[in-house]
Amino acid sequence: MRKVAIYGKGGIGKSTTTQNTVAALAEMGKKVLVVGCDPKADSTRLLLGGLSQKSVLDTIRDEGEDIELEDIRRGGFGSCQCVESGGPEPGVGCAGRGIITSINMLEQLGAYEESEELDYAFYDVLGDVVCGGFAMPIRQGKAQEIYIVCSGEMMAMYAANNICKGIMKFAESGGVRLGGLICNSRNVDNEKEMIEEFAKRLGTKMVHFVPRDNDVQRAEIRKKTVIEWNPEAPQANEYRALARNIDNNEMFVVPKPMEIEELESLLMEFGLLEAVG
Repeated sequence: MRKVAIYGKGGIGKSTTTQNTVAALAEMGKKVLVVGCDPKADSTRLLLGGLSQKSVLDTIRDEGEDIELEDIRRGGFGSCQCVESGGPEPGVGCAGRGIITSINMLEQLGAYEESEELDYAFYDVLGDVVCGGFAMPIRQGKAQEIYIVCSGEMMAMYAANNICKGIMKFAESGGVRLGGLICNSRNVDNEKEMIEEFAKRLGTKMVHFVPRDNDVQRAEIRKKTVIEWNPEAPQANEYRALARNIDNNEMFVVPKPMEIEELESLLMEFGLLEAVG
């Protein structure tokens, strides 16, 4: 079983990218477990047709820790399995604890012992936070390969570079590796070329360039992934290509984060920053 974590700047489209990729993998016949690691508990809604799923933390709060696996796991599109970690009550406690509690509970209940039946476990991780519980997939080796969703926007690239610092820090102890960058396009000028160069300097590659397409929003309005909503849509083929690229990927590296001056030089080279002075 391959354990994959998806990171990236908040709002970059991690959950949408993850769910559409999982749908494509499921269509390929892969058995996938998706663990949502966002306190909003919205990382699996497209795979579940918009149905609300009770999170691990909510279940524990209501029923205690004497629960069954099926109390926190729900079947979704293409026989994928969905779990939402959830978070604490607003203003109380650390949201990162939800990830730690959730993964520990899944282990205790034997979810990963079904590994002979699972091809993938995907962790959809909140924002670009690489501290505390949110770093658990990196820090404790729960995930073996990391993919970073980014775009040609300045802050998305800053976040990706910072995430690479976290991967590098824990690569030796946890064995985690970077599988590559996924560019979720924002129609920035020269975006594809810039992210390809960015990936090269990090010592990795751009796994796929996902073009911006309103079919993604049209599918989300219907609470579905693009593949389920319209299998013939060009965007569905983009997610199929991304899924194939991940499935066939053999390039896993310890990244080489850029110094801030080098990153800003790259941004200036592609016109995202102006030189000062």
